Amino acid sequence: MSNTATVDEMRAADPSASSVFPASMRVVDSHTEGEPTRVVLDGWPQPRGDTMAERLEDVRTNFDHLRRAVVCEPRGYDAVVGALLTPPVNADSTTGVIFFNNGTYLGMCGHGAIGVMRTLQHLGRITPGTIRLDTPVGTVSAELGIDGSVTIENVPSFCHARNVTVDVPHIGKVTGDVAWGGNWFFITHDTPVQVKSGNAKELTRVTQAIQDAINAAGISGADGEPIDHIEISAPPTRADADCRNFVLCSGGEYDRSPCGTGTSAKLAVLYARGEIALGTRWRQESITGSLFTGWLTMNASGDLIPHVRGTAYVTSEATLLFDAADPFRGGTPSA
Repeated sequence: MSNTATVDEMRAADPSASSVFPASMRVVDSHTEGEPTRVVLDGWPQPRGDTMAERLEDVRTNFDHLRRAVVCEPRGYDAVVGALLTPPVNADSTTGVIFFNNGTYLGMCGHGAIGVMRTLQHLGRITPGTIRLDTPVGTVSAELGIDGSVTIENVPSFCHARNVTVDVPHIGKVTGDVAWGGNWFFITHDTPVQVKSGNAKELTRVTQAIQDAINAAGISGADGEPIDHIEISAPPTRADADCRNFVLCSGGEYDRSPCGTGTSAKLAVLYARGEIALGTRWRQESITGSLFTGWLTMNASGDLIPHVRGTAYVTSEATLLFDAADPFRGGTPSA
């Protein structure tokens, strides 16, 4: 009997599923321009729901302990983003995927989608070409190039509000734009700390302070949706880049890649400000010096569609074990 079948039987016996741990899970690890992705292949009970949003809520309600167990210590660390593969919800899609990190869940994840594509290629499930991935915030298109690069055609993105000012304790007033790129971002050029890799800890402190101030002020995205990513834009250090960013993710850890959804949100802001034209290639440098290339198109409905290109590399295959006697099989207390 397969591990998945055993877990499904356990779930049937315990509908809440809140105490279900498999004996093991099979995962593939990769990194996209420096940011890690852990793709869960089997061992996790398939979430219930007719849509990816419903499946995400099922995971959040019944399997949050597995999120912590997979990406937090002692099996993972704060920068790891998990990607749970599910059957697709649309007939023309190849797979569904639910993204999660050390603190919460993600509507979309650009670097994670690129990592999923290279993982599927590594497993022999896809070859160069274009497929569709179902996510909780919509279906995205992803093209695997012959050279190993991956181009994500993301969900429609937009600038929700410009020149929003928040008073951040011990820092002062910070002004930025609120934009959607598959997750909600507050994007600012205001920072008392230079955006360079040696300042990552201090940049994390500053962006967390901005996040806390936004929460306290009740600043939100459309329909009151919480803003859970903070992005600082700064001049690039690479000659082939247009901008360098530092992104604080929803789990409180910074993105080592240029951030796919953050690049999408930034492109929407640039377009709203008249600073970029449709089709213009724009290069986003990360805090670690890696690069995404992005551009915008417009669909028949007038929606802005971001395209983000980057490269991922498979780093390991692993079987995660969940010893019933292990007091930390669900993650450490600090996770």
